[in-house]
Amino acid sequence: MNNLNRVSFVGLLVAAVLLLASCGMDGADTQSVQGEATTQESALASEHSPTYGAADAKVHIVEFLDPACETCAMFFPMVKNWIAEVPGDIKLSVRHVAFHAGSEYPVKVLEASRKQGKYWETLEALLASQRQWTQHHKVLNDNIGPAIASVGLDMDQLQADIESMEVMLRIEQDKKDSITLKISKTPSYFVNGRPLTSFGAQQLADLIREELEK
Repeated sequence: MNNLNRVSFVGLLVAAVLLLASCGMDGADTQSVQGEATTQESALASEHSPTYGAADAKVHIVEFLDPACETCAMFFPMVKNWIAEVPGDIKLSVRHVAFHAGSEYPVKVLEASRKQGKYWETLEALLASQRQWTQHHKVLNDNIGPAIASVGLDMDQLQADIESMEVMLRIEQDKKDSITLKISKTPSYFVNGRPLTSFGAQQLADLIREELEK
């Protein structure tokens, strides 16, 4: 084999190795992206979470909410109105994260209220009376009972359920999924799996509208 042929052969061999390496990297990258998508889908699934709206709605909003968050209190009635405007087309699932000081307790109250079938009533009562049981972004536990008195909960049963394993597991699952999804503030929204990357009422409305029109 002369020098020219030897150089050509070596060049082809190197090119083939590089091509195989590139294919291997592309495959690894694809698998990585697919794995991340599967992880996010699993974290958003929220089968254990309270859901408001038609079960077969074409648009599914998942909200990570802190009951002591002022913006959450402002946005919830708005989202609820949107659901009412297009009956059967939108549903909302709520996940709980405790970012404010002392929020762990109202989160427990919300989860425990589900065992009496009064979650949504309790959530609305807490959000509507938020200024009564928060002060300087800190939760005042003793003021929560009076704030939700109109809901009609059995308060003794509520206190017992707060410490139940079921409630603790739900809270831990929400916390775990919020970490997986890198949730750093509330409210955080996902619409049919798509995150609201630029926060605002109009941006959220536009994202929901895009999914409704698909």
